[in-house]
Amino acid sequence: MAHIDSLSSGIFSYLDIFTDSATVTPTAETATGYSALFDTNTTDVDAADIVRMPSVREFPSIGTPANIVNVPVYGQNTSSQIQGQSDAPTLEVTVNYNAGDMAAFHTLVGQQVYFRFMMCDAAVDLADSNAGANAAKNTSFYFKGKIEAILVNPQLTDATTATVTLSAQSDFFGPATV
Repeated sequence: MAHIDSLSSGIFSYLDIFTDSATVTPTAETATGYSALFDTNTTDVDAADIVRMPSVREFPSIGTPANIVNVPVYGQNTSSQIQGQSDAPTLEVTVNYNAGDMAAFHTLVGQQVYFRFMMCDAAVDLADSNAGANAAKNTSFYFKGKIEAILVNPQLTDATTATVTLSAQSDFFGPATV
């Protein structure tokens, strides 16, 4: 399929998680290798090993951050900028919290998994999200990491939400399309 090619919002955005990282790993540290983990049409991948984060309200910025470091210089009004080591971005996903829908994610806290952020121009069923017959234009980013924490935010005037904190344990691979 093709990348999203119009200036519009990623109305249909998904966070998919491949949970069987103990027995199946990417064939290569590339977007194609990571994409194969989410392809349920292969014999290695079981559809039960892929879960989709439900009811996402907000996604974080995804991609490789700039490797620029601000350095304060005595006597100057502004800091100087030099090339340095870039830090992984803070990855916090906000979801509408329903304990039943999130039960599987609570058990994944602290385990290494593989993530796919997928932006589509039409709704995509998880079972068909890697099928060649998928007609939705899409753009995906992949990375290896962990769900570090799930903090429930009780609300009295709005829906109860949770902040799901992710850590990146690899580079980001993408943009790619399925």
